[in-house]
Amino acid sequence: MRSTRIRTTGTALLVGGALLLATACSSAGSGGGGEKKADAGSTSAAASAAPSAAAPAAPKASAAVLTVQPQDGAQNVAPSGALKVSVSNGKLTQVTVAGPDGKAVDGAVAADGSWVPSGGLTVGKQYRVSARAVDADGVATSTSTSFSTLTPAHTAHVVDNLGDKQTYGVGMIISVEFTQPVSNKKAVEQAIAVQASDDTQVKGHWFGDKRLDLRPENYWKPGTTVTVHRRTTGVELSPGVYGDSDLDESFTVGRSKISTADAATHRMTVVKDGAAPQVIAITAGDNLNPSWNGTMVVFERKRMEHMDSTTTDIKGAGYTADEPHALKITTTGSYVHGNPKAVTFAGHENISHGCIGLPDTPEGDDSSVAGKFYADSMIGDVVIVKNSVGEKVHPDNGLSGWSLPWSAW
Repeated sequence: MRSTRIRTTGTALLVGGALLLATACSSAGSGGGGEKKADAGSTSAAASAAPSAAAPAAPKASAAVLTVQPQDGAQNVAPSGALKVSVSNGKLTQVTVAGPDGKAVDGAVAADGSWVPSGGLTVGKQYRVSARAVDADGVATSTSTSFSTLTPAHTAHVVDNLGDKQTYGVGMIISVEFTQPVSNKKAVEQAIAVQASDDTQVKGHWFGDKRLDLRPENYWKPGTTVTVHRRTTGVELSPGVYGDSDLDESFTVGRSKISTADAATHRMTVVKDGAAPQVIAITAGDNLNPSWNGTMVVFERKRMEHMDSTTTDIKGAGYTADEPHALKITTTGSYVHGNPKAVTFAGHENISHGCIGLPDTPEGDDSSVAGKFYADSMIGDVVIVKNSVGEKVHPDNGLSGWSLPWSAW
């Protein structure tokens, strides 16, 4: 640690000069006898006074004492919670912390007067700290230190469901997954910041120890820009395990499209940007394999999807099929898709294995009901199913978190 305390001593020098001036005047006016004697005495006094000018006073030390944690030269420092710059008998006037790239670390002065970083540092890096403070008299002191953060022995892969600069529907939910269990959940939540251009507030909800979903209370507003800052490399997810990546990404919220499928009436009402609804004849899941009830979100689009009943838990005879214009809405295998049988049964009877079927050809006709619905759909669109004889969809089945009340989110 290298410390210096400095104050200019202009006052001391001025006092010395005043005292020197008074001595010279006294000698010149002390002659009471002959004039020559007085001149001789004055010359002698001036000569003897000249070399006796007062020496400058030593600089006054600052009463402020700076303390940097961790100590200078420390190694294997934790990237979170270890860095703190504080002062006693004074106040901080400047703190600069920089990594090897020279970029300053964001931070702020806390309520106790100490400086702490706004987030975690990067692992395996060296940092330099420069701090300055003053005491009550304005006397300054400064210090410079350096330290190195630890290199994790174990990391967990962190991934989300976003594509940078993409456009999503109003129901888009941000889902972050970890390859290892997370025990330090609060720190992870603080390391993933979501900013909306209209200041919409976003809250996270954990599904188990490996998945964190984030959404606002209500659907996003069309035109909103959403930016996600993910900083998990500086977070200890669980003892000895850190995130493996930091990332910044953004997406734009597109037009609103809310589709509500009524399994009892075999109709789906589509409302786009609040305009007059469009009504489409559908077929939903039958009584043996009913459709899920609840609010779901499109999270995958495929022009043709190969479906295999062995990958699900359907009841009855197994099957494989290639279905056109497929929009996936649950991880358990529910889709809104083209179904050639829907040409006959849509609007009259529920015959599917749980999907919402729209009239189409086996190969998929882009001009069909299913083809047009598919072409006008995007990831993040909302699909609501009601009046099915099935159960309510679980909020972690796909991006179905909208089925969970905000009070429980």
